[in-house]
Amino acid sequence: MDGKTVVITGGGSGIGKETARELAQRGARVILACRDEVRGKQVARELREGTGNQEVVVTHLDLASLTSIRCFAEEMSHREGRLDVLVNNAGAPIGPRQVTEDGLELQMGVNHFGHFLLTLLLLDGLKCSAPSRVINVASRAHAIGKIRFNDINLMENYDPVLAHCTSKLANVLFTRELAEQMQGTGVTVNAVHPGVVWTDAMRSLICQQPLWVRLLVAPFYFCLKSPRQGAQTTIHCAVAPGLEKVTGQYFSDCRVVEVSHSGQDDCTAKSLWDLSLEMVQLEVPPNSLKDSVHRSMSSLARGSPVRRNRTCVY
Repeated sequence: MDGKTVVITGGGSGIGKETARELAQRGARVILACRDEVRGKQVARELREGTGNQEVVVTHLDLASLTSIRCFAEEMSHREGRLDVLVNNAGAPIGPRQVTEDGLELQMGVNHFGHFLLTLLLLDGLKCSAPSRVINVASRAHAIGKIRFNDINLMENYDPVLAHCTSKLANVLFTRELAEQMQGTGVTVNAVHPGVVWTDAMRSLICQQPLWVRLLVAPFYFCLKSPRQGAQTTIHCAVAPGLEKVTGQYFSDCRVVEVSHSGQDDCTAKSLWDLSLEMVQLEVPPNSLKDSVHRSMSSLARGSPVRRNRTCVY
């Protein structure tokens, strides 16, 4: 990874931190995109000392804020000469319904809409550095999710676990559609299932459960992966030779596996794409993102809403 630049969202803890550690050890310039800059700087210092790689830096990014995402992308366009790998790893906590500063349901807002906007704003850098890779950290839980186009902010009958599963389905569908859009550009897009990992988010979820539930699942704690183990599939997709032309796939345990039936629905993927453009107020050329390679970052960051005709109706 010498000479390559990697952006990792949520790189301050868990899977993101372990991914950053491995890529830093391999010589990459690693940008930790973190909401908590204090914690991020502590992790960056730890990784620099542990790996000997001084090119581990922190940049503020709050995926619950469309403004913050645009500011991050603008800073990247001015500061970084290239972008070889984008790891969309960060995730919102599973808990009672919350909304982002833009009024989006938090899990869909961070896990999907935030990463959707971030990725599209960084596409020029990825294309200019091709062959480059986008890796979306999804989950096998996506199989339970359901995209409700008439209630995308999940205001009715809110279930936090179902909201999480739905956001992960959105990650898989986004991967599928973006891979199609990026054909011929040298940018590959793949989704990964890290496994069931003992992270801060998992710990928080379990602590919210009644005592009897915690006792019931206690014997299974020993089956959970460590963050380092959970990061291996992401690392594989970031560095493995031979994956330069592998795109639109779903990886688990460092190999391609079949995605769920709901994750193969091209009609839903296209409809979600169009809706997502509206929700994040992003203007994109009507024909294809392939034509946008010469567009300036400033024009992408203006944020004018656009409405496009949909091929699928729900």
